[in-house]
Amino acid sequence: MLKEFASYVTYGLIKLEHGSRLADALEFFIYDTIKIFLLLSVIIFIVSIIRSYFPPEKTKKILSHKKEFIGNILAALLGVVTPFCSCSAVPLFIGFVEAGVPLGVTFSFLISSPMVNEVAVVLLWGLFGWKITAIYIGTGLLVAIFGGFIIGKLRLEKWVEEYVYKIHTGQGQETLKQTFKERIQYAKWNTADILKRVWLFILIAIGIGGFIHGYVPQDFLTQYAGPKNPFAVPVAVALGVPLYSNAAGVIPIVYALMEKGLSMGTVLAFMMAVTALSLPEMIILRKVIKMPLLAIFVGIMTVTIISVGYLFNWVM
Repeated sequence: MLKEFASYVTYGLIKLEHGSRLADALEFFIYDTIKIFLLLSVIIFIVSIIRSYFPPEKTKKILSHKKEFIGNILAALLGVVTPFCSCSAVPLFIGFVEAGVPLGVTFSFLISSPMVNEVAVVLLWGLFGWKITAIYIGTGLLVAIFGGFIIGKLRLEKWVEEYVYKIHTGQGQETLKQTFKERIQYAKWNTADILKRVWLFILIAIGIGGFIHGYVPQDFLTQYAGPKNPFAVPVAVALGVPLYSNAAGVIPIVYALMEKGLSMGTVLAFMMAVTALSLPEMIILRKVIKMPLLAIFVGIMTVTIISVGYLFNWVM
């Protein structure tokens, strides 16, 4: 039904020529905009209700008393079900450190939260099916678990800014028990609030996806990031770093790139770079960690994401 509506607007109301680049781009934009915002509204609403049962105090308590590698796994899994973008996860980084959560465990959450989230999972399932979705979840979790584990083993606490350890927010008051009606009200407010903050980024991402779909020639993509280019994965990662989007926002671009013939590993690496290595996140992270730790984090993530990209290009 959405597809028919997009076609009606493109060809019936605006009366663009069938097969033209502008028509293809506009039809893609209309269809994906409606579909993604519908999915986002439903998923954010459901997840907001779930989140109301897990306040930050409880989250920190769960992770503070676990063995480190188990903590890495739990933190990575927790990141999947907490819909934070890379920038909004940073305040939780401070909270985890202040609560005594090991640094490596904290980084597992920091990596997983923006890279793998439930909105992206639902959208990927709808666009590409369960196999690609399972690959996305599995690789994202592996990157988060082992990236955080390596950082933990290197014992880099001395490169966290001193003021982070001096913050004493106390143990905090337990969140008052809410009725289910109150949780529904919170979910409505949170859904509207998140959509209000991300709608422009999503529209920009869909617009980029529509432009790629309608205007970017097949030869251009295959030349610079196609399967015949041995450096396609590093190129995709380098192109992803300056961009800023959450995983849901970048999926329309991913969809357009795959339609143009890019291999799965290259596209996956691009998506991970956008969500977990974005320049805005690095700027914000610099406020809480020193340059050596930031450089190590970026290095580990870059090597891991590129390795994942090459692995899936080889397997698939």
